[in-house]
Amino acid sequence: MKSLDRTYETLTLEEATPGVVVLTLNRPDRYNAMTNQMFVELERAALDLDQEDDLRAVVLTGAGMAFCGGYDLADADGLADLGAIQMLNQQERAARSLVSVRSIRVPVIAAVNGPAAGGGLALALQADIRLGSPEAKFNAAFVKIGLTAGDLGTSWLLTRLVGPAVTSDICFTGRMVYAEEAARIGLVNSVSEPGKLMEDALELAGQMVANSPGGVQLSKKALQANMEIGSYAAALELENRGQALLTRSTDMPEALAAFKEKRKPVFKGE
Repeated sequence: MKSLDRTYETLTLEEATPGVVVLTLNRPDRYNAMTNQMFVELERAALDLDQEDDLRAVVLTGAGMAFCGGYDLADADGLADLGAIQMLNQQERAARSLVSVRSIRVPVIAAVNGPAAGGGLALALQADIRLGSPEAKFNAAFVKIGLTAGDLGTSWLLTRLVGPAVTSDICFTGRMVYAEEAARIGLVNSVSEPGKLMEDALELAGQMVANSPGGVQLSKKALQANMEIGSYAAALELENRGQALLTRSTDMPEALAAFKEKRKPVFKGE
């Protein structure tokens, strides 16, 4: 993959298995806290990965002991001095980078290996699936520093994931949600055994890779788009178009032939 040739200061990219790229936030000495440099690089990496024909899944994680500690407060001192338009540009830069991760056409699995605070929580929410280590913990730290939890998609995504009442509790108190509770309320899909987080994430990605690339990608499109649609009829219309499109691909006939011949299908995503 050509996108793996690019070097970054705050990230690393590695193809762990064919079609599966691990994107690692790489500022372990700062708990992988976000900077403007990271926002720019994260957007660039996501856009590049999205252009890779052979990409099938992305695993997003953090180096060291943390997933992401949120915005680096060492860079926050000057925010209050920015003009209104400058601050809007700053906010849009950050939001654009996270949206680019959510918009990658293949599944994104967040392997949350430690604290995910503030913007780190928001980043984890961009993933389609979240797996946690026993050390994973989450908080909407915004109110702790005089900001709103309506930041970087958190108010929209978290509410749809765990419900409005639980979201209100988490966001108004700024309290920590530890791994066991995160699994119970659906913030993470599961908590891995100690030391097995990446193994579990790559195993899950492998299960996705085994399926039709087009089927998985259009499933993601339908799931995301229908979160924004308030009509059952509109959702059905979107689903109908996706199914009609996929019956024109080579993967569906291959799947049927493989079933009849009692063999594994060989999908091409064409």
